[in-house]
Amino acid sequence: MTKKKKEKQKLPEPLETQRNYVLCGPIVNTHTNTATSASMYMPMDVDNAWDFDDWTGHFDIQVQELSPERLVFDMIGVDPAVANALRRILISEVPTVAIEHVFIVNNTSIIQDEVLSHRLGMVPLAVDPGALAWRSGEDAAGEANSVVFKLSVRCSRAADGSLVNEKVYSRDLVWLPAGSELPEETGCRFARSQEGTFASPPRDVEQNILLAKLRPGQCIELEAHAVKGVGREHAKWSPVATAWYRLHPEVVLLRPVAGADAQELAAAVPGLFTVEDGQLVAGEARRHKDKLERVRRLLEDEKWAEAIQLRKRKDHFIFTIESTGCVPAEDLFRMALDILAAKCDKLAARL
Repeated sequence: MTKKKKEKQKLPEPLETQRNYVLCGPIVNTHTNTATSASMYMPMDVDNAWDFDDWTGHFDIQVQELSPERLVFDMIGVDPAVANALRRILISEVPTVAIEHVFIVNNTSIIQDEVLSHRLGMVPLAVDPGALAWRSGEDAAGEANSVVFKLSVRCSRAADGSLVNEKVYSRDLVWLPAGSELPEETGCRFARSQEGTFASPPRDVEQNILLAKLRPGQCIELEAHAVKGVGREHAKWSPVATAWYRLHPEVVLLRPVAGADAQELAAAVPGLFTVEDGQLVAGEARRHKDKLERVRRLLEDEKWAEAIQLRKRKDHFIFTIESTGCVPAEDLFRMALDILAAKCDKLAARL
């Protein structure tokens, strides 16, 4: 979405650069703090107070890559605290469904019961968390707050000598829409079937996750009960493989560079620097992110330090969300925004 931008009050160029950019030096970065004080630039007759109309004129989100597993977008015009809040919400506060209780009937494999249970808990499940209610420690397990899976695998030897069910995979988990087959032992009783509760049947996200290996005569029989939770309680509920951001990089020329110097820089960082009509031209830094460290090393030489500048925009974030597959990446972003908005409403109500 693109909005009409309101012109901001300008500072002298050195201070404007200090306010808006992190300068990347050969050893340390400078101007890393964000100017948040409203009166910070009052001697320059510039009001640095946050203004909603000004913010809406500069805020923008530009999607660069979108798939069910991955979302990359530019978030422009926000404070680092907002970007970091979204990152933390994605990791620890967006709910998913994961296996919480494992009831083992028989396990004669070499893997211990507790290790097998932990592995099952870390298997990402494609279950809509919105279709389930939260379950506290006092609530009984039922169709409203639990999803039940069964795992029953026995290894045997075929007539030709090959092994049948030698490996136990996540795809061997079978959803039980009618609920637990061991209600007395598990305490889980469904009043009705979960058929039709979910848009698609609950299943594991990746079918080829190896859970255990068996030898002839060994077996695993168990029930796994999944509930809704958040990553703050345990990492198995975290919906993202990772959620991270980086500042938008820029390489700018502080003075014209031509002749032999231009050729030298173009050879040192090919692609990022090119020579056109004898003059050095700096390309788009984000397209050459793997070469930016070369630019940083060049700045050790005073000759280049006064000619080129590597900097990063403080309010422009390149955000990446990689889903575990439990929830599409786009939906994760929307859910994180809803949670952040709810937090803001809660805070505003207390003011």
